[in-house]
Amino acid sequence: MPERTWRPPFPLDLAAVLAPLQRGRGDPCLRRDEGGVAWLTGNTPDGAGTLAVHRRAGGEVRATAWGRGADFLLEWLPALLGAADDDSGFVAHHEAVARARHGAPGLRLGATGRVWDVLVPAVLEQKVTGYEARRSWRELCRRFGEPAPGPAPDGMRVPPTPVAVRSIVDWKWHKAGVDLTRRRTLIAAARVAHRLERAAVLGGADGRLLLRNVPGVGPWTAAEVAQRAWGDPDAVSVGDFHVPAVVGHALLGRELDDAGMLAELAPYTPQRQRAVRYLEAAGFSRPRSGPRQAVRDYRAM
Repeated sequence: MPERTWRPPFPLDLAAVLAPLQRGRGDPCLRRDEGGVAWLTGNTPDGAGTLAVHRRAGGEVRATAWGRGADFLLEWLPALLGAADDDSGFVAHHEAVARARHGAPGLRLGATGRVWDVLVPAVLEQKVTGYEARRSWRELCRRFGEPAPGPAPDGMRVPPTPVAVRSIVDWKWHKAGVDLTRRRTLIAAARVAHRLERAAVLGGADGRLLLRNVPGVGPWTAAEVAQRAWGDPDAVSVGDFHVPAVVGHALLGRELDDAGMLAELAPYTPQRQRAVRYLEAAGFSRPRSGPRQAVRDYRAM
């Protein structure tokens, strides 16, 4: 049961840094217990592992890990919590962004260092509601991911491996609510998963371009992976249902489409995604009066 204690040399909001990794309150791969400990599971080059992270009152972060991937997860702890993130060149060009940044001094862009575990839920979120995607994620993890190593909270699982995804037969995809288009993308990605991990090493636009070699992985999916796997500060989720509205209403008080969003964010290049994260952390969201996507249940089709 290896452990590690690390003192971040910067203000750290642990919950905010880990928030992009959690897929709903029922996420079987990331939980927070009553004691404030964040539990995460993951696949590593050494195998599956569980990581428990707790911020002490004195500012130190204490982490404990279990499983074959324990050492890898502990080694990657600082990067996971934003130690590799550099916001020194960031300039707030809008008052809303400046206020949001001032109100979130502990916000960092964390990096898991691993592509596959964040690629699967990103693909599941393609062109469906968040409710549908989270339901499918829970189902796939429960059926095809192994139990979390160590004393993790009940029900926690490790994300399904590429091998496990390739073993899923059609009727089980259907039962998990995953349509043909998304399952094809996941299977295609699983076949080259070992190559895709290089995207986290390349980083930036090159890493996103490598991901897009997989049929079915477009700019939106590549950006969602980049934000989490290597903390890409410029990877804006173009094509998202919510993000253009968040940016538009926060900065201009009106709706924007993707083109308008990119134009408004242009001064923040190469840290456009950082500006978006600040706005989201400040509580800006799509107005509730906006159109809603219909919830579909592919299991009933």
